[in-house]
Amino acid sequence: MSIFATRRGRGSRGVALRVSSNPTQELWARLKDRSVLLRLFVCLAAIGGLIVSVQAWKQPIPFRLEQKPPHGVAAQIDFKLIDRPRTTRARERAAEQQPFIFTHDPQPLQRLPDELKTSLVQLAQAPVLAQATIESRTEFGLLPQTQRSPATGAAPSPDDLFAKLKEVAADDMRLREAIASFTKFIEPLKKTGLVRPEHFPAEMNLADPVAIVSAGQTRELVAIDEIQLPQLLAPTGALFARWGEFPVLQPIRPALEHWLSIQAPETLHYDDVQTQAARQEARAAAAEVYKVYNRENLLVRPGESIDEPKLAELQAEYDQIERQVPAAQRVLRLATVFLLFLVLTALNAHYLIHNEPRLIASPLRLSVYLGLLVLTVLLGRAFSFDPWRAEVGPLLAAVMVLAIAYDQVLATVTAFSLCLVLTLSTGADFSEFVIMMSVCATAVILLPSVSSRSTLVVVGIGSAATYFLMFWGTAMIGWGAEVVTDDQPNLTLLTDLIHSLRGSAWCLVAGFLVSGCLPFIETTFGVVTDISLLELGDVSHPILQELVRRAPGTYNHSITVATIGETAADAIGANGLLVRVGAYFHDIGKMLKPHYFVENTIAGGENRHENLAPAMSTLIIIGHVKDGVDLAEQHNLPRPLVDFIEQHHGTTLVEYFYHEATRQADLQPDHRTDAEEASFRYPGPKPQTREAGVLMLADAVEGASRTLSEPTPKRIERLVHDIAIKRLLDGQFDDSGLTITELSIIQDSLTKSLIAMYHARIKYPEQRTA
Repeated sequence: MSIFATRRGRGSRGVALRVSSNPTQELWARLKDRSVLLRLFVCLAAIGGLIVSVQAWKQPIPFRLEQKPPHGVAAQIDFKLIDRPRTTRARERAAEQQPFIFTHDPQPLQRLPDELKTSLVQLAQAPVLAQATIESRTEFGLLPQTQRSPATGAAPSPDDLFAKLKEVAADDMRLREAIASFTKFIEPLKKTGLVRPEHFPAEMNLADPVAIVSAGQTRELVAIDEIQLPQLLAPTGALFARWGEFPVLQPIRPALEHWLSIQAPETLHYDDVQTQAARQEARAAAAEVYKVYNRENLLVRPGESIDEPKLAELQAEYDQIERQVPAAQRVLRLATVFLLFLVLTALNAHYLIHNEPRLIASPLRLSVYLGLLVLTVLLGRAFSFDPWRAEVGPLLAAVMVLAIAYDQVLATVTAFSLCLVLTLSTGADFSEFVIMMSVCATAVILLPSVSSRSTLVVVGIGSAATYFLMFWGTAMIGWGAEVVTDDQPNLTLLTDLIHSLRGSAWCLVAGFLVSGCLPFIETTFGVVTDISLLELGDVSHPILQELVRRAPGTYNHSITVATIGETAADAIGANGLLVRVGAYFHDIGKMLKPHYFVENTIAGGENRHENLAPAMSTLIIIGHVKDGVDLAEQHNLPRPLVDFIEQHHGTTLVEYFYHEATRQADLQPDHRTDAEEASFRYPGPKPQTREAGVLMLADAVEGASRTLSEPTPKRIERLVHDIAIKRLLDGQFDDSGLTITELSIIQDSLTKSLIAMYHARIKYPEQRTA
């Protein structure tokens, strides 16, 4: 079978013998087949997926943490690398230079003149100072303990100051003039605002300016002294010089200063959110500080371990080189990688064509297979970098899945291709290829079948042990030159130990992961493991119980076929358990019309076919295949078991009714068309696996053996041989993969099983009656 081939129907063998005289025309004719084009498209899509997965347009960076290049690494070009510590310090300095931000709400200062007017009027209502309220005297500093005024040098007496305040408050015109002057006097405060020292942030430096933000205004930098009232009223303050501009306020200046220091509201509030946001912007805006490297600078000394700073230098050089690669070179590299993948695909396709024709024939199965490969390469390459270093995990999981879904040889061939692609795409050395391939080979050897749920865990443990041993084996080979140049050999041993344990741990993870995903693997790849087969082989299964109830003869027939078929399959190295469970379900379609099948009729009972035409009887007999498939799908049986139901009769002829139709046609010449052979054959398909071929023979010989009046060993042997030869000559085993040698082994096994079943016993004499 070829990747360009299509499935041949009955009668096409003669056509296949004709050799085309023009290979180009034959190739062109095959390329016109849509199924062929679909398979080619799937292959090309897989190659495209691999190209994207390995980033074929880029040269892989081969460096990883803790590697020790034996010859060191020198810079190939001039490049620069961000100096992280210096850049961090520069950004922190930029953030620290950002001033603390205060939001300003001048509204309370707008009410301050009215409050002063109210206070003056209340004070003026007292005839003498002694009769004024304590609150009023306190506000204006009219208590005896009033301190020295910075403006006049000596504080006027409370009585004198009271008299001056009373004069201003008593004269309505002077009062309005004083309030108007006071309003102008505090005008600077409305712009900058006021704040008390106890409300400054603890980390604030009092020598630095602050930023004032008013609603709808931008930030304005001011000194701290400009937003504190005591400093503003001091001789060096901005308000101190303004007293001279307002003569009406000069006489009552000490009282106004005291009143203002008590009544002035706090209009500035520290905004931590805006401050931190501004600092973050400053950090982001700060220029990065670079460290410059020149060509031929030694980046890694011979035998020196690559740590994180050195890996960052190597990564920076790699990025710089990649940025300088011209487009033409990238296209050339892409084309080269495409050709490499094309060759690798062709080599693998050659194996699949000759050994896995069913995989090639189905575009869906081929898509699932290739999709798994692309996903493995994608994950393997992604996890190959630090800190994971886990490329062996996805690789091992994929190989285990392939061994479960297909066979050990295909898993090994695919594992070789995957190891090769991962090694080249990650820049790893040959020792990594050896380790990964050894791990995959171990997993394949330990996984001939999944007999229990612990099998995959055991495979993971075995693969982990192989990884550990192979890692140390390849590491010891490289120690010869490394220990001479290494100043810390003990550190080298510790590093290798950590790496080997880490890789082994990923092997264990792969084993547990595949074990947990086993049901999804069976569904995706259309396979059934021994675990599922053992569960399905339980006779308490609802379908089997229904088969016992409706068609007990068919049930007994199925149990017998399962017994002899399993033995025959084991004899040729096929999956005997699969044959046994498949035999349990292969005739479940008969339960819908059980009395039309001879094994379910009682001797001497009614034969329902006597009143039916041979063609109608044939339709009923053949229909049990379709009915069985429908029942299997309704009960969600796995696809391999459905295949047994479809293929256990292949395209064989329903001989009894065909010969009966032929006899009737000879008697009635007008009905000769009713005896066409094609109408009396099962729809197929023919057996597609060795197991299906074994089941076909076991089913046929078990049913035929029941017709033997005297089942002697010689007759049984002759019966089995005749049936096998008839099926072989009818082409029923063409697609099964069975060889002549295997067919001979199957005949011997079936013969021995049937002879044992029909072995005659010695008749014991009847007991004498007393």
